[in-house]
Amino acid sequence: MLDFIRDPSIYNLVRGPFVWIAFLVFIGMSVYKVRRLYLMAKNEKVVLPSIKIGAAGRSILHWIFPFGSRNWRLKWPVTITTFVFHIGLIFTPIFLLSHNILWYESWGISWWSMPEKVADIMTLLVIVTSVIFFMRRIFAPEVRFVTSSNDLLILAISFFPFLTGFLAYHSLLLPYKAMLILHILFGEAMLIAIPFTRLAHMFYFFMTRAFMGSQAAGWGGKDW
Repeated sequence: MLDFIRDPSIYNLVRGPFVWIAFLVFIGMSVYKVRRLYLMAKNEKVVLPSIKIGAAGRSILHWIFPFGSRNWRLKWPVTITTFVFHIGLIFTPIFLLSHNILWYESWGISWWSMPEKVADIMTLLVIVTSVIFFMRRIFAPEVRFVTSSNDLLILAISFFPFLTGFLAYHSLLLPYKAMLILHILFGEAMLIAIPFTRLAHMFYFFMTRAFMGSQAAGWGGKDW
């Protein structure tokens, strides 16, 4: 298997066509899913007219910042773990120096990059919090009851790009190029999985919170 991964053509494949496929699927299907949800809301005839911009904005901000809700405050260890995980999951890939270099080499665009030591710490935090979430789904009865194999799969999809990236950067376990190829493949798999799994809540969150916040502000009856 290592001889197969070491083949230069494999790196060129995952670094070239596979990246384009992953981004095309991610962008295309994400736009399709969001548009589909918008059209469903439009067909309901009562959803979009009920949206109140101010209430929608307050609801979104209320849940974006930690401890904004009573439930966040009551379960503060889960709250801290959740926010650390999501901050690392979103911002580390975007502002990682090596990713920034690839963006510049491929498309001639670049932006601010976080210090490598900070990126290393954030990567470790994502790895650790992923393990905590996994243990919680296995051992916490109230979470295990609602956990399916899909939930564990989604967690694995989020976990392995960071693990392989960390191992590649520090040249651990496998040779650098082999681990880098695995890192790229797992990253591409995550991109492709987003529109088709519960990872799509990165888009749906804003739409559902806008609706729920508007309803809570006094429009008609509640659907939740």
